[in-house]
Amino acid sequence: MKILIVGGGGREHAICWALAKSPKVTKIYCAPGNAGTLKLAQNIDIPTTDFKELIAFAKNVGIDLTICPMDEPLVKGIVDEFTKAGLSIFGPNKSAAHIEGSKAFSCDFMIKYNIPTYGRAVCDNLESAMVHCANSKFPLWIKADGLAAGKGALSCQNMEVADRTLEKIFKEKIFGDSGNKVVIEEHVEGFECSVLAFCDGENIIPMLPAMDYKSIGEGNYGLNTGGMGSIVPNPHYTQEIANRCMQEIFIPTIRGMKQENREFVGIMFFGLMLTADGPKVIEYNCRPGDPETQSILPMLETDLLDIIQACMNKSLDKIQIKWKNNAVCCVVVASGGYPEAYKTGHPIIGLSQGSANIRLFHSGTKKDPQSENILTNGGRVISIVAEGGDIDEARQRAYDAVSVIRFRDMYYRKDIGDLSDKPINVDFQASKYKYSKPK
Repeated sequence: MKILIVGGGGREHAICWALAKSPKVTKIYCAPGNAGTLKLAQNIDIPTTDFKELIAFAKNVGIDLTICPMDEPLVKGIVDEFTKAGLSIFGPNKSAAHIEGSKAFSCDFMIKYNIPTYGRAVCDNLESAMVHCANSKFPLWIKADGLAAGKGALSCQNMEVADRTLEKIFKEKIFGDSGNKVVIEEHVEGFECSVLAFCDGENIIPMLPAMDYKSIGEGNYGLNTGGMGSIVPNPHYTQEIANRCMQEIFIPTIRGMKQENREFVGIMFFGLMLTADGPKVIEYNCRPGDPETQSILPMLETDLLDIIQACMNKSLDKIQIKWKNNAVCCVVVASGGYPEAYKTGHPIIGLSQGSANIRLFHSGTKKDPQSENILTNGGRVISIVAEGGDIDEARQRAYDAVSVIRFRDMYYRKDIGDLSDKPINVDFQASKYKYSKPK
């Protein structure tokens, strides 16, 4: 099969790597790809939202399957356009992708289907948002309704910060039209957990649970990013919690989406908060997370293409998904200044690392056309992914690999996977929690 992957980040490189292992795959193309995907695929210089050019390319080359793991193209309807053109594509259609495209919609959805979450209010103007904040308990979160590249959630410790944040969103339009509405959320204590799940519209199979490190600073301080690292499995996600999530969150979500005529076929991301009162949904994404994907796919033993085809054929209830029983630590190396202003074009050294336990998934990289050098080309540059018998071993291997890499203004967190001697649940198996079609 000829495969086209839409995107050029670490998530897409990891998917490219996983699909390259399938005996069914004969050729992979990435649009636009990066310096890392060049070793596995042919990069195509087409923007991810130029559906007309992507469709033309897919037809000209004879692409058998397109995979889109990116939020913006999905929310804008890439699946609908490819389907209209008679092309096979994996991912939710525009209607289903709205669960990430609008936090206001997902808020109403969770209330309607009694899915456990926490206090939220939707405001569509500066004045009402300020009034709500003035009558709320701090700290709280203010989130842009639409897509904001993983940076649309802002923590506010007091009313002064909230006022300034709302002015930036509504007056200065820092998130553009994505900030025409905001969702204001109460602050809830607990442990964050990311669960990605394969969906075929009626059935859902969760993957191994991950812990994502979103803040730019160590100790989870500072601005939100797209993710500065992740570990798998999440040590706080016990079998009891997994069972509750399946019955209280995953099944009601997939059923609710079908009842809303938004049947979800693809990979759904559940951002969870594990609280003293049980698991609660922070957010939904209509695609796999980054860097969670980089941490999860190395643990997958089943052919990824087989799972994707089962989703598309609505036969997910007939497939068995197998996972390794070890652990993974992923450390993201970024450009200094990210997630705000940063410079690119710096040569990277230390990328030629050979080990069965270490993988480097490129995010913001490109090949220098004038030399063989690999240059920085984004905020998040490289995901260093290491496997081990437990998180501590995986973490040590990851940071050993990080120590070899060098480029100007390089930045990374030094506390990814630091669990302070908390027990690690390395025997967790997502396949034990497979959910079949309801009768």
